[in-house]
Amino acid sequence: MKKILVANRGEIAIRVMRTARKMGIKTIAVYSTADRHAPHVKFADEAVCIGEAPSKESYLNGKRIIEEATRLGADAIHPGYGFLSENAAFAKAVTESGITFIGPGPRAIEMMGSKLAAKEAVKKYDIPMVPGVDEAISDVNKARAIAREIGFPILIKASAGGGGKGMRIVEKEKDLESQMERAISEATSAFGDGSVFIEKYVSSPRHIEIQIMADSHGNILYFFERECSIQRRHQKVVEEAPSAILTPELRREMGIAATKVARSCYYLGAGTVEFLMDAGHNFYFLEMNTRLQVEHPVTELVTGVDLVELQIRVARGEELPMKQEDLTIRGHALELRVYAEDPLNNFLPSVGTLERYRLPSGEGIRVDNGFEEGMEIPIFYDPMLAKLCTYGKSRQEAIQRMIEAIDQYEVEGIQTTLPFGRFVCEHEAFRSGQFDTHFVKNHYSPEVLLKKEQEEARIAAHIALKKYLEDQKSLRIPTS
Repeated sequence: MKKILVANRGEIAIRVMRTARKMGIKTIAVYSTADRHAPHVKFADEAVCIGEAPSKESYLNGKRIIEEATRLGADAIHPGYGFLSENAAFAKAVTESGITFIGPGPRAIEMMGSKLAAKEAVKKYDIPMVPGVDEAISDVNKARAIAREIGFPILIKASAGGGGKGMRIVEKEKDLESQMERAISEATSAFGDGSVFIEKYVSSPRHIEIQIMADSHGNILYFFERECSIQRRHQKVVEEAPSAILTPELRREMGIAATKVARSCYYLGAGTVEFLMDAGHNFYFLEMNTRLQVEHPVTELVTGVDLVELQIRVARGEELPMKQEDLTIRGHALELRVYAEDPLNNFLPSVGTLERYRLPSGEGIRVDNGFEEGMEIPIFYDPMLAKLCTYGKSRQEAIQRMIEAIDQYEVEGIQTTLPFGRFVCEHEAFRSGQFDTHFVKNHYSPEVLLKKEQEEARIAAHIALKKYLEDQKSLRIPTS
């Protein structure tokens, strides 16, 4: 494998290219007209424009990407995450073109891409699952009967997607019909598939996922867990490894369960098995993401393993170079997704120009970044600018480093989630580890953050005034 085309943009494209460069592999960047001057284009050995700004005309144009990979002599395609990374048809087309797809096979992607198919696949492995029904439901009367059997509250979920789309919590039976109609409509609009299913709603849930890696020699390893419970609109914002609540026994039990899920779909490469955990620390299979996760850096920081390198080695047919007993957790790591969003305005996207953009640096700080000062934030793509990660010997040290790194991070021209990240790290619920996926709903409001920022500004002004008066006093020259 001498040349890899990275079918993505921004920080993840650069992340993959860094490892490829370290391994002596050349890289090809693809870009839309909106990304012509983006950092990932400059970082690659070669670059090619694949279309106009809208994703469907560029980063989702699998046929064009494969044509350019063939023309430029790429041996492999790495899809990153998002875009075409979980598109079974794309993975199949790449393989049929004679190019290696750095990821799982089309069968695994398709099987795990449907929550219903995934549940069916893992049944025989005795994996704990949330009580519910493992079939698509469209009839309200049938849904009502199921809901009565498992008990309210229930959760209606789209089978074909994620990110909170097509998902509705139903507290009372009288709301079932209207919420079901909305879930089906939203799922159809977002995924082209209105299939929904029903399961018991787990109150006070934690979102914990297990990183796995599988090679073509029958080896499947788990690289421990990531805690992903700090979310807004069902999307992760702050992640950490390890979780503050897992015992070694529970960690091993979840790890083994994750490898069984991977085995159920003949998995190859990097993947993540997601679980819900209730207040009693019972865990339930949620879904499998058949790609590299946004939050993979925290796993790399605590295990000392380069997951992208392992992806490439596995895709080349190599055996994983370690055994399960070789893997250990050292220290603690946090990740804050730095989005171009306004936390004071319901996390709505913030568009504009990065008039000032300076990254933090220092011991225990890692920034996977995809932007430069002076760039405009495109409206066509996910609004994530970078991933700010910190590492410490303890959870407390990692949290303190994150607060300091956020303070160092300089952004002007747009709003970001940096102030929200600081709010999380300073909140007692997070610091104590006593939180769940309702953290934002229970503890955060724009008013709370605004009040905190105003108080900090008042203190800073007071300190500045005091120093000014002291300086004036020391500079005064006696007249006699």
